[in-house]
Formats: sequence, structure tokens, C-alpha cells
Amino acid sequence: MSALISLKDVSVSFPIYGAGAASLKKTLAASVTGGRFGKETGVTVVQALSNINIELKAGDRLGLVGHNGAGKSTLLRALAGVYEPTSGQFVRQGSVTSLIDPALGIEADATGMENIMLRGLVMGLSKAEIDRKTPAIVEFSGLGEYINMPVRTYSTGMMMRLAFSISTSVQADILLMDEWLSVGDAEFTEKAEKRMREVVAGSGILVLASHSPKLIEKECNKVVHLSHGTIVGATDDAAEISSFMEAAGIVVAA
Repeated sequence: MSALISLKDVSVSFPIYGAGAASLKKTLAASVTGGRFGKETGVTVVQALSNINIELKAGDRLGLVGHNGAGKSTLLRALAGVYEPTSGQFVRQGSVTSLIDPALGIEADATGMENIMLRGLVMGLSKAEIDRKTPAIVEFSGLGEYINMPVRTYSTGMMMRLAFSISTSVQADILLMDEWLSVGDAEFTEKAEKRMREVVAGSGILVLASHSPKLIEKECNKVVHLSHGTIVGATDDAAEISSFMEAAGIVVAA
């Protein structure tokens, strides 16, 4: 089965209960800058995505661009199945690897080894599959004896090594990324970059949200420009990506 993503008039909204106070609405507006507020039967609703139409097939590399709060991360989460569309039609074929936030869900009080099992289960792997992958994950992380210690004893770099090693251990048909994943550990960076290249190359579909026009131009053959949860521009011509982003005010540095 070939990788496929199809969104037809997809919208995502979040009801905010008890948000009648003006001060609370201002707080919400500041934190969800891309959302639009409305009222439904007395309940404040944030319209995070509105009427999104996207069609992707194997070989497509889609870049998501736009200001903070434009809806890029929300769209990635909808593609990952974290957010359920409130209207429209969403079809997705193929396995999914989400690198939106690799460290999300890491349990500080659990050991590195226990976290491999926990995260593997969350990623949809069976216990047998996790058992088979564990030795390679441990070796790639380079954590040595620390793998059997609680994650709360790890440095930030060690924790990111573990999260990265687990998250990139599965090759999927669809790869979702919020910025290019890098690990701020100098001695780990080179092999992490090589692993990322392998994961990206092996994916059928890549959806990459980024504030780096240069990265989008390098990695993607399609671009969608989001603003306040709606698509305000798009191109599926790889040769036009640079001029498209320049026209949208997103300048690619020389």
C-alpha cells in the first residue's frame, strides 16, 4: 500500500470551557496566535485550522511555512492523529513516524531501558518488535551503563540522545517533522545527522514545518503557506519554491 495523505476541507477547532472572562480570552489569544475565536452555544471556540485541502502521495516532500501560530504544528498533529478533525475528510494510508517532539512522553522516573519499552508501545510497536530493536537503540544512544538508570539522572544531552534513538528507530511511510531534528550533543551530532538523512530518504512522504526557508527549499518539492490556520498560498512546482517564498515575504538567504 503506497503512502497517501488526503485532506478535503479539514477544520480543527477546540472548545474552551469557562473562558468567558476577558482576561482569560486575552491570555488564550496570546498563546494561540493562529487561532480564531468564536462562540458556539455559549462556549468559546478556537478555530485552529480552517478548510485545509492537501493531497500527498509517495515521493512528495511538503514544506509548511508561516509565522508563529500560523497552524503548522497543529496541522502536523492532525496528520499524526493527535487532533481529530471537527469537519472535513481526512484519509491517511501508511505507517507514521512523528518527530514533532521526540522527548514528549519520556518518563523521568523510569530508566532508559524502561522508556524504550514505553515509547515503543506508544509508537505502536509490539513487545517482540521492541525487544528486537532495543539492542540497536541502546548502542546508537551511546548511554552505556546509564541506560539502566532513571532518566532524571541524565543531562539534557543524554535525554535527547535517548529520545532521538528511540524515535528514529522505526522507518515509516510518512514522516512528520517540526523543524529539522538535531541533538545538541557535539559528539553525537554527526551520526544523528546521518540517521536523520536515512530516515528522511526512506520515508514515502515527508511533511516538514520550518522557519528556515533555505531548509524548505533544500528538502521539499511542495510548499504550503499557512496564516491563522488557513492556507493562503501553495506551490507544487519544485522549481518555483524559491520565488514562491520570496513572493510570500519568506526570503531564502543566499
